[in-house]
Amino acid sequence: MLGDIAGILAASAFLILVGVLAVPLVKLGRTFDEATASLRKVTEHTLPVIDETAAVVASTNGQLERVDQITTSAAQVSANVSALTSLFAATVGGPMIKVAAFSYGVRRALSGLGATAKASRTR
Repeated sequence: MLGDIAGILAASAFLILVGVLAVPLVKLGRTFDEATASLRKVTEHTLPVIDETAAVVASTNGQLERVDQITTSAAQVSANVSALTSLFAATVGGPMIKVAAFSYGVRRALSGLGATAKASRTR
């Protein structure tokens, strides 16, 4: 009989111990469930952001290629304008300087004639 009572006491103590240990294990299980749900939500929200970022990067690369083409075209236009300016200066610049010098000389000569004519009239 004493062995039966000891067995019942031991079984009761073990049942209480299992009950006490079950509560933290159940809470720990709930915590893991919440962590899993949170991780799933983060994954669901992160993947679209990553996809959008990849699309933005691809679009940016396309725009940079266009800017590169525009820059190359602008450099070619600048080189063409420089060459055209040099050609114009070489072709027309020299004769224009000669024409300007000639017209200046003619004006000076005509103004000199006008001054001598006035001087001879006043005498």
